[in-house]
Amino acid sequence: MKKGKVFLVGAGPGDEGLMTIKGLKAIQQADVILYDRLINPRLLEYAPSHCELIYCGKFPQQHLLKQELINDFLIQKAMDGCSVVRLKGGDPGVFGRVGEEAEALVTNEIPFEIVPGVSSGIAAPLYAGIPVTHREYGVSFAVVTAHDKSKEGKPNIDWAGLVASVDTIAFYMGVSNISFIAENLILHGKPEETPVILIQWGTYGRQQTVQGTLRNIAKKVKETGIKNPAITLVGDIVSVRDKLKWFEKKPLYGRQILLARTGTAKSLVAEMLKDQGADVIEFPKWAKKEVQINETILNQLFMYERILFTSPESINEFFDLLISRKIDIRNLHATIYCLSKKSLKVLMERGLSGHLADDMNHCGGLLIIGNRKMDENRGYYLDRYGKHDIFQTSETILDEAFVPVVKNMLMEASLDTIVFPSSSSVDAFIENGSPYGIVAEEILKNLTIVCMGSSSEKRIREFGFEPDSIPAEPCPSKLLEVLILNKMREKVI
Repeated sequence: MKKGKVFLVGAGPGDEGLMTIKGLKAIQQADVILYDRLINPRLLEYAPSHCELIYCGKFPQQHLLKQELINDFLIQKAMDGCSVVRLKGGDPGVFGRVGEEAEALVTNEIPFEIVPGVSSGIAAPLYAGIPVTHREYGVSFAVVTAHDKSKEGKPNIDWAGLVASVDTIAFYMGVSNISFIAENLILHGKPEETPVILIQWGTYGRQQTVQGTLRNIAKKVKETGIKNPAITLVGDIVSVRDKLKWFEKKPLYGRQILLARTGTAKSLVAEMLKDQGADVIEFPKWAKKEVQINETILNQLFMYERILFTSPESINEFFDLLISRKIDIRNLHATIYCLSKKSLKVLMERGLSGHLADDMNHCGGLLIIGNRKMDENRGYYLDRYGKHDIFQTSETILDEAFVPVVKNMLMEASLDTIVFPSSSSVDAFIENGSPYGIVAEEILKNLTIVCMGSSSEKRIREFGFEPDSIPAEPCPSKLLEVLILNKMREKVI
């Protein structure tokens, strides 16, 4: 069997938009991905459906996979002929142990490539409003590990040389050793009033900062309880932050939002929320499963006077099926209805117009087209729309490969808000907590509940919860207005 190839890829600091094009291409072609804790899990969504995802991240005081075992995995999977991606946070060459992994591959004659990434030591300060060099404040910059492999974990550094020759210093993962770092810098000549900032989860919406001086930073870190992952930046250049900070001014900065999902398509709502500074976890994560096509219905489409699409995905899948079967769209004589405005928009992108299901008349044969739990929902559709036929384009199932990925995301998050776009998203959230080790009803007690429309509002009330906010219209722009208003109210309180 021909050997595969290993790509040692830097995933950047967190914001998935900072991923390189070359790194993303490697993910899109991967058979196996071994990923770390600090990569943004959303990047894994670009992997092919067959790709095996292996978590080998490290939590403080807890190493899930030792480096030797990671090396063995890389070798074994490549020997099996796979395209293997080793996905690391930041840049793999900056405290990413890429040298050890590359040496193991060389020893076993495994072909590999190293794909650089945006380093956290540069990106996190920039997202906090601090360039690491500036002609007025710092013309030299150093990256230093703040935790070495010794038993005590105290870095063995040429402190005198560092202080004498470098203006700005970025310490990686230095929270636990912040007192040791500050004391040694002062001892070797750095003024006590030298500005210091710690940036936790840099470039994420949950980014937090603690700012002080070498004299008081250890005390401030203890008071705030900030933890790794964090970059510690030391130098006069920190003083430009008040003037240049930009990321924290985004309207949803600091919001950690759970977006209840029922579909597999990319969520424009999630992208909008993230662009405005929020962290967004889409839950649950779904996958598409093929189903046997009902050829009888497909051959008698001209008979139906009404067609109802239950999701945006079912619209695209249905018309793609017509194209693949060379069925003339003019065979459709039906008036088309959709359950949501989002589906109507997808329909218009296909060059067709439609109406909301609430405006449907009850005359003529009805075909309901969907891609999720069509058999289970027969009773609901019968009560709501009367006699009808069903055509299923695919089946939406829980993506088991992403269960551990989403579990880790939930573990790292401090959620404050949940958004329900539809009534079915309420059911999806309530029904699917178990595989992720959560009780959905318990989570809801502590979150601000936002329903995008009357159907989700009614459904969440049926489970005994009162929505906190409902946009004036069920659309992304009105949702954004509500979330910004909620945040402003919290500031006032």
